[in-house]
Amino acid sequence: MNRVAIYDTTLRDGSQREGISFSVADKIHITKLLDELGVSYIEGGWPGSNPKDATYFEQVRRLDLQNAKIAAFGSTRRKGIAPEEDANIRALVDAHTPVVTVVGKTSMLHVTDVLQTTAGENLKMIEDSLAYLKNQDKEVIYDAEHFFDGAKLDMEYGFDTLGAAVAGGADVIVLCDTNGGSMPWEIVDFVIQAQELFPDTQFGIHTHNDSEVAVANSLAAVRAGAAHVQGTINGYGERCGNANLCSIIPDLIIKLGTPCLAQDGNLAALTHVSRAVAEIANLAPDEHLPYVGQSAFAHKGGIHVAAMRRNEDSYQHIVPTQVGNETRVLVSDLSGRGNLLSKAEELGLEVSKDEAAQVLNDIKDLEHDGFSFEGAEASVAVRLRRASPDYRPLFNLIDFTVIVEDRRGRGQLAEAMVKLDVDGDVVHTAAEGNGPVNALDLALRKALLPKYPSLRDIQLVDYKVRILDSENATGAMTRVLIDSYNGVERWSTVGAGTDIICASWLALVDSLEYGMTVADVAADMQALPIGK
Repeated sequence: MNRVAIYDTTLRDGSQREGISFSVADKIHITKLLDELGVSYIEGGWPGSNPKDATYFEQVRRLDLQNAKIAAFGSTRRKGIAPEEDANIRALVDAHTPVVTVVGKTSMLHVTDVLQTTAGENLKMIEDSLAYLKNQDKEVIYDAEHFFDGAKLDMEYGFDTLGAAVAGGADVIVLCDTNGGSMPWEIVDFVIQAQELFPDTQFGIHTHNDSEVAVANSLAAVRAGAAHVQGTINGYGERCGNANLCSIIPDLIIKLGTPCLAQDGNLAALTHVSRAVAEIANLAPDEHLPYVGQSAFAHKGGIHVAAMRRNEDSYQHIVPTQVGNETRVLVSDLSGRGNLLSKAEELGLEVSKDEAAQVLNDIKDLEHDGFSFEGAEASVAVRLRRASPDYRPLFNLIDFTVIVEDRRGRGQLAEAMVKLDVDGDVVHTAAEGNGPVNALDLALRKALLPKYPSLRDIQLVDYKVRILDSENATGAMTRVLIDSYNGVERWSTVGAGTDIICASWLALVDSLEYGMTVADVAADMQALPIGK
């Protein structure tokens, strides 16, 4: 199929998602990422709407972009005023972008109720605005807002508005499913009709996800002849979002064999771009997004993993590295022995089939008791390490005591005392903390630091508690998850029990042991030359 142009509107339409507010620096950063990915167009914003977007267009001109053209977005002129006198049109020109995108009304509902003008005046507004911008040596893209809904209300007028855009000299006319309510078969019918009426015009598609078919609608439009696709990274956008380019791009390249990036090799940067944009937007990445989500190629079922160990294509529709992602094996009570063996190989641990089977049985029993290892892979890793015949523990617990008091004149106090056997030496320490778990952590570190100074590099960065059976009130089973970080890697461990302190101790010990043993082995494995 012919090449399709990707038009990214993350910086404008995507920023309309609730909770997103990009700074100018954010927008410049994302622009660089999108250019490196290889999209054809980057819509930078609406220069006539706010000072931030105007500043962006000043700064983006200094970038040496290799692949993308920057587009400024705005609306047609207002009713009863010439384009050159309209402040919004002037702002589009003053943005000094090679491309301008103009949105106009296609639906009579919006012409009469929103613009409060006549059908004829709206047609003139479209044609006049586009013609004026074409005379300014701009590449003009026309967004036919509400086209599909408008054509359903009044088909003749809907296509008349496209005729006005053609008469105005639009380079591309983009058919917009603005409310996100159209179905793929409707998209196909209208795209074909538009091309039959205006055979010399290039058409594009812009869809929203309110009916959960934005990606399907975009692909349907391409199959019907659209050569320009608009969308956003991660599907960000108002209400339910826009068409997700992180799905559309690989769908086009891998599934339809349709080139859509400046260099198709840039497809391998897609996962990085997805997660980087999420980070810039200050949103947690959606782990379950197709292609780029952390769980997109994660395998949990035992029979799935067993099959994958024989042939990776058995439960994956593409090779994850095509989009910059990776295969992951999860461990839970649904796992088989292959899950454990794959996890051991991933971590550079030598584990026999019998050892893996024993660890698997332990994990199944522990999950029955309230543990959950799926989100605590470091706890799986240390159990695999402990299964080795030559395993030597870093220490053996003799006992610990935690005291929480509320003393007059001093307030609340948490104190922990820990007694350990460290290589045959009995070490007894105590520490105060701002809570019982913090005190226990400090006392444990105080006991181990003389022997294991690398503990200083390990920080506890998150602590989560979940009550599993709240109907048992204060006697409920509690699950504790601890996230730790050593400056390079972040990992999670789990503990569970009816005593929150004991559950925390289990997760804490796993965390420190992983950081001082397995994390180092995994880092060494990653540092080995390829093929070793």
